[in-house]
Amino acid sequence: MQDFQLVTGMVIHQDPVGDYDRRIVLLTKDSGKISAFAKGARRPNSKYVSTTDLFCFGDFKLYAGRDSFTVTDVSIKNYFSEIRADLDASLYGMYFLEVVEYNTRQFNDELNILRLLYSSVKALGREDIPNSLVKLIFEFKLYFLQGEFAIKEEWRRRYKPSTIYTLEFIGNTKPEKLYTFNVSDEVMKELITISKEAKRQLMPASFKSEEMLKIVEI
Repeated sequence: MQDFQLVTGMVIHQDPVGDYDRRIVLLTKDSGKISAFAKGARRPNSKYVSTTDLFCFGDFKLYAGRDSFTVTDVSIKNYFSEIRADLDASLYGMYFLEVVEYNTRQFNDELNILRLLYSSVKALGREDIPNSLVKLIFEFKLYFLQGEFAIKEEWRRRYKPSTIYTLEFIGNTKPEKLYTFNVSDEVMKELITISKEAKRQLMPASFKSEEMLKIVEI
């Protein structure tokens, strides 16, 4: 009897395999990060051409082989097609995917990070909140979720009360409710300063998409 597993998640990475296949990495609701092969996904007429692309969120039916998973069926709930049509938004989205892949582990409970990723990608491209602020909120919330970030007392003395309040709001708010505010230019500058300090300590890795974002954010 074949062993199948149904998971809900988002495609956060993909690689070509052979002439026609594709390896994908899913961040899932119940099983953390999972790698799977989609056979024939790079053939023009394959049903997996678009359903195993980056950002695709939905239900994936996987066959559990001896050493790996294979995609056998997909039902996509959100393609995030609006992200693909916006170069700036897609660069920010790629950064989110890279960061999430770096910070998650196979079969861990990553539900809250999946919720954060989904909400963050959904917030990109909105007119009422700049992508640069979405990025900062995403980063800070990720640090809070990992339990590695706390507001320092020296920050309370050095920065504006509204900056500290913003950090407290991010830490105490569910991922689905995060992207409901904007900030002044002064608060934005202070958040960027704090973010750089936190990143040096908590996420010293370099990401390809982040280098491209430096051009966008100039």
